[in-house]
Amino acid sequence: MNKMIGYCGLNCETCDAYLATIHNDQALRERTAKAWAALNQAPILPEHINCEGCRTNGVKTVFCEHLCHIRQCALQKGVSSCGICENMAECPTLQQILSHNPDARKNLT
Repeated sequence: MNKMIGYCGLNCETCDAYLATIHNDQALRERTAKAWAALNQAPILPEHINCEGCRTNGVKTVFCEHLCHIRQCALQKGVSSCGICENMAECPTLQQILSHNPDARKNLT
């Protein structure tokens, strides 16, 4: 599996936080922070928008590093992705992502 596919199947290479990080794009960091703060009704600042990918070594956003239940679950279970987890079909958190992003489901197979 491509290392840039997150545990949930989302492609980190298309994430604005990843793109802002690898291109050192401050304007994208600012737009992403503003959008994510509104979406999550949380104080997200441009300096929070740094990530090198969910399953890679390196910097991650606060959400990805500490708050993402899917990532924490996969790390605890020791699986490389939700696609190999025996509970994938019953996981409501994962199903919420897959229902909004059909490509994520394809990435897990």
